[in-house]
Amino acid sequence: MRYDTPVYFQKTISGEYDPNTGNYGEDSVDETLRYASVMDTSIKTMRLIYGEIRQGSLCIQLQNHYTDVFDRIRIGERIYTVDSSRKLRVKHTFVVSEVQ
Repeated sequence: MRYDTPVYFQKTISGEYDPNTGNYGEDSVDETLRYASVMDTSIKTMRLIYGEIRQGSLCIQLQNHYTDVFDRIRIGERIYTVDSSRKLRVKHTFVVSEVQ
């Protein structure tokens, strides 16, 4: 198994309030890079998690646990949300689906 795919864990930071204008600033996104093994989700796993077969579902496996807080995951130009997470002894796996 090769851990060669760059995976970005994203955390959205809300814009700060400006009392002069009464508006909030633009949101920003903080990304953390990790390299992972990314593969398609098997049909058996999709039926267990979703109850149906979904397109755009991936399995991501990291060599170590990821403990930071995050909102979503970016792989390439596509954004994914975490549907299932599992910590093994030294690895961390995520089943994700694409945000449309």
